[in-house]
Amino acid sequence: MMKLTPELVLRAYCAGAFPMASSRTGRVDWYSPDPRAVLPLGDDGFHVSRSLKRIVRQQRFAMTHDRAFEAVIAGCAAPRPDSDETWINHDIINTYIALHRDGWAHSIEAWSATDDTASLNDVGGPGWQLAGGLYGLAIGGAFFAESKFTRQRDASKVCLVHLVEHLRHRGFTLLDVQFNNPHITQFGVVELPRDTYLRQLAEALPQQVQW
Repeated sequence: MMKLTPELVLRAYCAGAFPMASSRTGRVDWYSPDPRAVLPLGDDGFHVSRSLKRIVRQQRFAMTHDRAFEAVIAGCAAPRPDSDETWINHDIINTYIALHRDGWAHSIEAWSATDDTASLNDVGGPGWQLAGGLYGLAIGGAFFAESKFTRQRDASKVCLVHLVEHLRHRGFTLLDVQFNNPHITQFGVVELPRDTYLRQLAEALPQQVQW
C-alpha cells in the first residue's frame, strides 16, 4: 500500500479519486464512485428548506472559515451515536492537516456562545464552543467536501449553506460530495455518471479561483 502523502492525495483528486479508511485503525483505500454525487451551485439547483433558511437568517451560529481546522476534522472523526467506527483514521487526519497548512484543505465552523463573555470580535475564543463544522479540499474551481459533524441541531446544515454561499461568491463551479446519502439528499444532490463527472472536473481544475 502506498504511503498517504499530501502530494498523492492532490494527484488522486485531480484524477477523480479520494481516500477512505476501512476503519479507525484500518487500511486506506481509494474510491472513484460511479455515479458521483455533486451539489449544484446554481440558485435553481441547491435546495434549502424554509426552516433552514429561517435558522440562517436568525444567525443562530457565528460562522468562520479555517479558524479551527484541526478541531473540525477531529469532530468529523469522533464516534457517532450509532457507531464507533469512522473512515477518517490517523493517517488521513495527519495528511489533511498538512494539506490545510499548505493552503489546500479548508474548514467551515459554526460556533455558539456559552456565556455573556462571548464577543463577535473573538469568535472561537473565550465564551464560544464549536457547534459543528465541515472540511474539504479546494483545487482550482472545484471543492471536494469530505465530511461534516454537528454537536448542536442544524449546525452542520448551516455550515453547508455557508459553504455554498462562499463557493458561489468566489466563483467555484463544482462541489463534489462523493456519495449521496440521506443527510444531503434534501439539498438537491445530483448523481453524475463517472465520465460526466470527470469532464466537469477537467473543466473546473484549471480555473483561477481563490478560496
